[in-house]
Amino acid sequence: MKKIKVLYIGNNLTKKTKYNSTYTVLSDLLEKEGYIVYKSSSKQNKVLRILDMVFSFFKNKRKVNYILIDTYSTYNFYYAFIISQLARIYSVKYITILHGGNLPYRISNSKWLSKLIFKNSYKNIAPSNYLKIEFEKHGFITDLIPNILEVEKYQFKKRDVLAPKLLWVRAFKHIYNPTLAIKVFKEVKSKYKSAKLCMIGPFVDSSYNQCLSLVKKYNLEDSIEFTGVLLKEEWHKKSEDFDIFLNTTDFDNTPVSVMEAMALGLPVISTNVGGIPYLLENKKDALLVEKNNSKMFYNAVILLLKNENKQIIYNARKKVESFKWKNLKTKWHKILKDA
Repeated sequence: MKKIKVLYIGNNLTKKTKYNSTYTVLSDLLEKEGYIVYKSSSKQNKVLRILDMVFSFFKNKRKVNYILIDTYSTYNFYYAFIISQLARIYSVKYITILHGGNLPYRISNSKWLSKLIFKNSYKNIAPSNYLKIEFEKHGFITDLIPNILEVEKYQFKKRDVLAPKLLWVRAFKHIYNPTLAIKVFKEVKSKYKSAKLCMIGPFVDSSYNQCLSLVKKYNLEDSIEFTGVLLKEEWHKKSEDFDIFLNTTDFDNTPVSVMEAMALGLPVISTNVGGIPYLLENKKDALLVEKNNSKMFYNAVILLLKNENKQIIYNARKKVESFKWKNLKTKWHKILKDA
């Protein structure tokens, strides 16, 4: 059978950011399955990135059977628009892969652009029922394929007794509300003098400096560690020294860092925003709280430290087992059938 060729448009920045994104995971697994995958773009500068994507389109448009387009709600929404419309003009089938908990807001406020993208796509792929439902409310037919997690690479640590050691893993961006983690930790520290907080992720906007200001204000310099970006293997190793995972975001879909924490045996406390309630079930495989509510976060931490609701750890690991590639690849094969 003739090999199927795809051009995958997205942020191919793993080598530069050290972050093993869903883009990298999916493209590598498709290659292992025998697909030929052309990738774009690895340019960090946004203008150069879109130019590189357009160049890659014209270079490969006659070679490929499909174009995969990672689609987000902010700046990246526009490269999805540009590439999708070029694909329409040149009659190349394109598939949007939906990311970001704020996409429903985007399609509500950019109706004309959204219709041009999602009404004319060969397929729209949502990683969660949340985005599938939201897109279908707007008349965009959408298939569900969860994000892939290579669970076999995650060492589950059994935590018999939880200590007040908190872990936060995300980019320092306002939409992920990292300052909330500092505020929650301040209260935990007042009760448990041995408490520690580690915050892992790239420093993207002024929220990082706001975190530093809060740390100084609350005199927590000796209790909080900022590591910057770590390789996946590095932060997984680091996680062995911590017992509770905080996800403080104001917008979300199906965050991979949360799925990874579940696989590693870290009990998750998360805001109940966007797609989170479609991924996590309160008091079954995580504890869910209202966004920007430090008191609820604190109470959830204390609940776990009293060794209540510990079963969520094992239920969470069982859930992420279903995100293995072997359970999802048939869905991708069906979509990327011989063109």
